Amino acid sequence: MMSALLNGLCHIGFHVPGGQQLVNNLVDKFGFELFATRVSDSSRQLAVRRGDAVFVVNEKLKPVGEDILPISSSSHCKDKGILYDVDLRHTVSTASNVCFETEDVPVVSQILEERGCQILIPPTTVADEGGCVTYSVVKSIVGNVTHTLLDRSQYRGPFLPGFQIVECAPKKFQESGEVTHFDHITYACPQGNTQAVLNWYKHCFGFQRFLIHQEDDPAEGYRIQGAGVGLRLIAMRYNRNSLTLRDQDCKFVLAESLPEQKNNQVDSFLKQHGGAGIQHVALYTKDIISTAATMVKSGAKFFKPPLSYYSEKNKTQEIQQTGQDIRLLKDYGILLDAGVGGQGDNSGPGFHEKPYLMQIFTEPLFTEETFFLELIERCRATGFGEGNVRALWKSIQDHMN
Repeated sequence: MMSALLNGLCHIGFHVPGGQQLVNNLVDKFGFELFATRVSDSSRQLAVRRGDAVFVVNEKLKPVGEDILPISSSSHCKDKGILYDVDLRHTVSTASNVCFETEDVPVVSQILEERGCQILIPPTTVADEGGCVTYSVVKSIVGNVTHTLLDRSQYRGPFLPGFQIVECAPKKFQESGEVTHFDHITYACPQGNTQAVLNWYKHCFGFQRFLIHQEDDPAEGYRIQGAGVGLRLIAMRYNRNSLTLRDQDCKFVLAESLPEQKNNQVDSFLKQHGGAGIQHVALYTKDIISTAATMVKSGAKFFKPPLSYYSEKNKTQEIQQTGQDIRLLKDYGILLDAGVGGQGDNSGPGFHEKPYLMQIFTEPLFTEETFFLELIERCRATGFGEGNVRALWKSIQDHMN
């Protein structure tokens, strides 16, 4: 078996024009905290977090005199360019960097280069009073997506060298619905491309394929067809220490439309984004109802499934069997599906109950319909239910039309 190259996921990076409201929205509507900043002559980097879910937003600076999120003068760092990422020049706002922590950046970079990867930034060391970190940036096989490899084992500061810490305002979001980590990242891929992406991640990093549904074919993936849906999903994960699937494993889902499906959100993403890329990121929450309720109260907007979703006899029974309140799920548009695989601790109360999960998608965060967030709560469920995928697909299709 290939030796482990990565320790786990560190953060996800965005590139947006100056003046975008992404950071403001993440803070005001989705409960993230702005905790670290770095400003150069041409850009600024803003780090926000909720639990272990960290986003780094790279903004192109607007001309002097145009207001964006205020930062004190003490936070300015006069180094040119950006750190821990490539200076991406993309035509639209994009989520494009997935940063992994590793123990030896030069060695891992060399291994990846020998496996055919393109190293965009060679191993580089950055230091401040908190210590030093070493990083490199690798180009992936997926559109504009890159991977930063980061070793911060010799760093004792609160984030990364070059960043100034921002004092966070008191939390206004309920602790009971706390977001804890990234559940998965979904790529939108051109038709026929997902197998090549899977093979690249397996060969270069040692990712493993995992099945997300009982009808998930090991070779063909999970195909969902009919009633206006034509979608193929393939999932892979990275787990450093165990063959057992865990909630906090780094998981990627690859999505592509099937040839017979026209005018769908995957192909719309590819067109508006200018190629393959990160379509959405799922945030794991321990209490999706509380989390969604607080976000809605703060102005967040979510897709809602067709009303018939909750009135279907089988779905009503399914929700009742889990003990969830169908009225609350309906009020916020939260989907529930027990048609998923499951595993976990079989010794506690309710271990005999059927695994299920609950999901909800935000509306697009950019002007282009190219990125959104997902909230997900898993109750011993490891996959993704067909009923949820169909309902979410339909709600997004209705929004597009």
